[in-house]
Parts: sequence; C-alpha cells; structure tokens
Amino acid sequence: MKNTRRRFLRGAALAPAAVLAAPAIVKAQSPIRWRMQTYAGSALGQEVTKPAVDYINAAANGEMEIELFYADQIVPTGELFQALQRGTIDAVHSDDDSMASPTPLRVFGGYFPLATKHSLDIPVLFNQYGLADIWREEYAKVGVTWLSAAGQDPCNFNTKKEVTSLADLQGLKLYTFPTAGRFLSRFGVVPVTIPYEDAELAVQTGELDGMAWSGITEDYTVGWAGVTDYFLTNNISGAWIGSFFVNEGQWADLPEHLRQIVMAGIEASHTYRNQWYWGGEARLRAEGDKLQLRSIPAAEWKAVEEAAIEFWDEIAQEGEVHAKMVQIFRDYNTVIGQAGPPYAFD
Repeated sequence: MKNTRRRFLRGAALAPAAVLAAPAIVKAQSPIRWRMQTYAGSALGQEVTKPAVDYINAAANGEMEIELFYADQIVPTGELFQALQRGTIDAVHSDDDSMASPTPLRVFGGYFPLATKHSLDIPVLFNQYGLADIWREEYAKVGVTWLSAAGQDPCNFNTKKEVTSLADLQGLKLYTFPTAGRFLSRFGVVPVTIPYEDAELAVQTGELDGMAWSGITEDYTVGWAGVTDYFLTNNISGAWIGSFFVNEGQWADLPEHLRQIVMAGIEASHTYRNQWYWGGEARLRAEGDKLQLRSIPAAEWKAVEEAAIEFWDEIAQEGEVHAKMVQIFRDYNTVIGQAGPPYAFD
C-alpha cells in the first residue's frame, strides 16, 4: 500500500510539468506551401494537372499544400521557366517547348514531329531509352529539378475549313506549339502564338482558322469543338511530351517522405491521363456530334512523314544533345517499325 501511494504521489508531482510540455510536443508545424502553374487552362487543367495536386494535398495530411494555378494566371506560359527558376512559382506542369526552356530539350518537348505513335511511347522512351537521364541532367545545369514526364494526346488539327489534302493546309492560321509550327510552316501553315485562353475567341473573330494543338478529347473539353467544324485524323505526333518540374531549392528542402508523396501523386496522375485521353479519343471520334472527321490519304501524307525525317536531320545538327536525342528517336522508331502493329501503323 505504501509503494502504491508513493507511486501515485510521484505521478501527481510530475503531472503539471507534463501538461505544460505537451503543447510544444504536439503542436503542428505550418504546412509547406507551394504554388504550381500548369500550361493548361482551367477546363483542361481539371483533368491533366489537378488530379496530381489533389492526391498530394490529401496524402500529405496537412504537412504540405499545393495551390494550383492555370494557364497564364501568375505568369504567361512562355515565362514559366524563368518564374520557376527565380522562385516566383514553386512547381510547373508543362512541356519544354511552351515554357521556353533554355535547354536543348525545348525542341523535343510538346510535339516533336512524327517521333511517337501512342501515349505509351513516352514512358518507354524515358524509362527504357534514357530520356529521363537526359532531362534530369540538362535541367540540373540550369538550376531546376525535373521530376517526371508522361505522354498525353496526339497532335491533330481541328479547323473551320475542310482539310482533305496537303494543299488545304496552305495559308491556314493555326494555334500550335513553337516546334510544331516550325515544322508545319513547310506546308504553308501560318503558326499563331496567343494566350491559351484566347484561342477560342480568336477562331470566332477569324484571327485563327483552327488549332494544331491536341487530340479530339481536348477539343471537346475546352470548347474548341464548338467553334470549329472539322477534325483531321492525320496527326503530326502521336503523343505530347510534358513534365512536372520544381524549383531546385524547394525540392532540396522538402523532407524525403513528402518527396515520395509528390512523386506518387504525379505517377498516379500519369495513369489517370493515359486512360482519360485514350478512351476519350476513341469515344469522341465514334460518338462526338460536333466535329466532322476528315483525312488526308496515306499516300499523300507520306510527304509529311518524309519531311519529318529531314526535319530530324536538321535538328540533329544543332548540338550534341540534339544529335543524341534524334538518335534515340531513330532507334526507337526502328524497333516499333519492325515490331509492327499495334506498335507502329501499317
């Protein structure tokens, strides 16, 4: 009884100190806050970027919060890299071409002409053919951390004018990516650069004749199917190459377990986008009621494929990294060409 009473008194004496110390032990730290901007407008961003942000915010359990901004909301898309580098924003989801990357990889981001056939080509190129190492190394040189890349939709055309031959491309004013526009100008296309959210209105006012920016899923999602009449089934690239990037200092300061959560969220969003686009492209071609499908005959389109190879040769002359990248695309296309359908088209 004495021992029991003694233990009780000792506990009572210690209680006030324990109570006073408790708040310092359990007090939650303020969450790490990032601002992320995506290349996509608000309608498209709900599908291509927001799933990753939602996953990270939920899994971080209050330790981290990412605020998402859509195309041009903080800075113009063409200034995304500079804003990321100086810390105006903390993370970016974009292709290298649109954000004016100051690396040799700029020309290969977005839609590199005729380099891919399907969205799954992108993770294969990055994880099996060495593109991930090249992206990581090149961005480390300019003080930005590259995290992950994935494919999305092909680059088709949606236009006001009916296109059934290469001659119909002459003089078309199209909203497109810088490198895609550089390539398409060989066929008389006039590339037009405007803010993303202005593209729909630009078609209505006649400033644009259409877009060479996406597949049919995006045309319906963002409203472009409502202002154009035709969808050309030929594409100049089978998959968009886009990545998630983060400010180097912010990534260095992030605890390891939160890094793992960020990467898990990004990878989960890659999976979501793959099925969203793949299913959307098929369903809207088959059942969509806004765009009439048109095609340029394969024999005539062969000229575009041949021009793409010449374009690759020109790009390969621009530097060591360019040559290395072009060789990887050549090697991969040789493999899928030999493999045949479904890896390559007939």
